[in-house]
Amino acid sequence: MASARDGAKIKPMSQSDNAANPVVSVEEIQKAWSDLALNVRQLQADHDTLQQENKALRTLLERVVEHRQKSHNELILLLTGLVSKLPLNDVGAIVAKLVEHNASVAEVCAALSKGKVDASLPQPAILKAMEQTKRELLASIKAVVEELSRIDTPLEPEMLQALITDPETFFTPRVVRATRCYIKGQVPRERVVKDFSEQALVFFNDMTTDPKLNPRPKPEEIALSFKPDFEAWFQQNPALIPDKRNDLMALYQKIQRSKAATEPARAQRYAFQKLSFLLEVIHYYENQNTEAPDVIFAQRLPALIEQLVITGPQDPLDEKLVKEAETLMAFVVNPVYRHAIVNNLGKSGGMPKTLSYVFKLRTDKVTDEIRNEVIPEFVKHLVQKSAPPAGSLAATLRLINPEIQRFVVRAIMDTDRLNKSEAEALGKAVAKELNITGLQPPGKGPENVPPEIERQLAWEKIKTLITSRSDPGVIATAIRDRLHAKYDADELKQSWLTLIEVDPIALIRIFCALPYLADGSTDAVARNVMETYVTRLTHEKYAASYNKVVTSLRNMYRANPTSPTLLNFIALVKWLDPTAAHRMSTDIGIPATVQ
Repeated sequence: MASARDGAKIKPMSQSDNAANPVVSVEEIQKAWSDLALNVRQLQADHDTLQQENKALRTLLERVVEHRQKSHNELILLLTGLVSKLPLNDVGAIVAKLVEHNASVAEVCAALSKGKVDASLPQPAILKAMEQTKRELLASIKAVVEELSRIDTPLEPEMLQALITDPETFFTPRVVRATRCYIKGQVPRERVVKDFSEQALVFFNDMTTDPKLNPRPKPEEIALSFKPDFEAWFQQNPALIPDKRNDLMALYQKIQRSKAATEPARAQRYAFQKLSFLLEVIHYYENQNTEAPDVIFAQRLPALIEQLVITGPQDPLDEKLVKEAETLMAFVVNPVYRHAIVNNLGKSGGMPKTLSYVFKLRTDKVTDEIRNEVIPEFVKHLVQKSAPPAGSLAATLRLINPEIQRFVVRAIMDTDRLNKSEAEALGKAVAKELNITGLQPPGKGPENVPPEIERQLAWEKIKTLITSRSDPGVIATAIRDRLHAKYDADELKQSWLTLIEVDPIALIRIFCALPYLADGSTDAVARNVMETYVTRLTHEKYAASYNKVVTSLRNMYRANPTSPTLLNFIALVKWLDPTAAHRMSTDIGIPATVQ
């Protein structure tokens, strides 16, 4: 020990070291000891609490994973049962994919419960498609903004460039006002004041302030338009804004060019509408939790598609514009939303309605719905009171799938809008324009069809109406027409089986529309038919269907106790069977005073 002590070089402690590390007295240590002990006890208590929370969270996670795995197994079994009804050639591959997917989910769930998932989890295909679509949307927005900047629109370049980095600015009040003014050929007052000072206001007319309707608008909400005699005023006032005169005249000329009926003006409007479509879609993707899809895909986007493709009320459809519209609609990932856009085109008829049918018939797959529903309606739309020119019909049909063209021409030859000879002549002329050969005039339907086959075909058509989400009144009319033509126990049973296959909301609406004819009177056989429906619905054999209907009515009652559909349904059931109506009202939760 002495040698070790002698061999070590001990550095003497200096006064500065003593000053940096002062010696703490025993009294100070005793004074701080209670606080230190309290802090240690608090930390220990927090540690124990966190341990309990972690255990509870782990238990909850294991329970959620187990529940998810069981529900997924049940879903796979249901899907396998549905797939087994497909043609035999398709079953094997689909079942193999389902089994592989189920095994993958089980593996991931087991890894999650054991905490061994280090790599990123597999991303669903729909999310991958969504991310890829967002990237493509941003690239397309950048290209369209650059195009708008190149063709020199009246819109502010800085505002357009900001849309590339932040598309959400398109929906800010300032940009909304600027775009509305651009469409109307006007200028926001705030832009005039910012760029040219208030002295330039003498060259504009106020299009917002109204002594009665809007006497005191906010200054930033006022829209201005150039005076009709702007050029004369401009020459008569050379002293006003001398350093901004060239810029003001350039803005005036840009607005006049954008309002003109010329090809450059149409190119500006087309690019702006295309940009609006892209920004609407990406805005929905970024705000799906707060944006209503029906507002965007059933109202805004159909209007933009019409403006993009329809160049004039009498102008024929341009295939180039139709393809461009299809390219834009491809950014809508969900096929249901794409169908909503197409189905809401042409509500007022005319060429936009033709465009809606063209989009539906450009598909590569010829389904029963297309042959039995879309094509007949398309022909009714094309052939009104007289035979249209064969050339215009052929020009429209060239836009659709060539395989479907034959079905449309045959439907033209069989249309009841014209007499038989005119319809056949028009169909042959259109076929000649399209170079379609081998068509014969439609003959009569097959004779001596067995009743079972005939009944099956008739109700298949009604099922097609239901699956295509036709109007409940149209479906009710089809059911009534069928029951008037064939009224027996088998038809009543088949009609009921057809109805309970649809979702409960559709069943409720069809039921409410059944008794009423087009003129408002009540169908003679409706009461008997609907009585059988109520009897079957309240029977224990159809308890599952009854529970679904009652659940839908209960949700409807909670959302709006005075819902016309709810009140009409309950009133009809009461008209048919008061006991069933009382039971149903009780199950829904409607108070006895209301019943």
